[in-house]
Amino acid sequence: MNFYNLLKEERKQTCFNIRNDIFLYLEHSEIGGIHPFFDDSDTYMRKAAYVAIGKIYQSHQAMRETIIKTLEKLMGDQSERVRQTAIYSCGEIATIEFDVVEPLLETGLHDKHHSIRNAVIGSLKTSGQKNPVPTLTFCKKHILSPDAEIRRQACHGLELRGRTHPQDVIDILKLLQFEKTKRVYDTLIHVLGQISYKKGCFRYVINQLKIWENKDLYPLVQNEIIEIHGRYEKFSEFTQQEIIDVFAKEHAKPV
Repeated sequence: MNFYNLLKEERKQTCFNIRNDIFLYLEHSEIGGIHPFFDDSDTYMRKAAYVAIGKIYQSHQAMRETIIKTLEKLMGDQSERVRQTAIYSCGEIATIEFDVVEPLLETGLHDKHHSIRNAVIGSLKTSGQKNPVPTLTFCKKHILSPDAEIRRQACHGLELRGRTHPQDVIDILKLLQFEKTKRVYDTLIHVLGQISYKKGCFRYVINQLKIWENKDLYPLVQNEIIEIHGRYEKFSEFTQQEIIDVFAKEHAKPV
């Protein structure tokens, strides 16, 4: 039965059982017992597994070395679901200790399967909220990689930290202002839109963009910001119409 076909209390019990089972398998170094949880076809069952890994890592220091060694082995698995769950487990751990999983995240950046590469983005978003300093350092390290896909991942990984602390990410994003690869450039525009709508963010973001050298980027980000404020209007500091009015006034100013 799929996770969300269960009743609320059943889901809670299932998560509890998964955590206990994984703990026991870790305690006895039985990686074969953990594998089915990481390879479950249900996304939410896999999420229960990687959240369990994070909780065990945080609450049982004696298990930490075993957990990292287990994740290293699972990252070599042929199943993309297993490798993806391993990377999401790294994201949970990175919220408290980034350096121990950094080599695994590096491996994930280069994985042949898109789901693992996207899991790196998700993990960077998770760790960026709670453990920003090493996460931002990691993203800055890779944001000018010769590999466009790695640049995309590093850029997108900044998103959640940027939503609440745009000042932490704006100078790193600025490094991509003359990006030539469309997919990366589109990701940059997306992230700039995403970091604009929370309280205190909009004016900071647009004021920074105005002093960037690439003037072609600003109108593209304007459109993205307008669209984002429409999509997330209930969660935004300003309404979409208020944002439209701000940009309209800018265009009305004499040159």
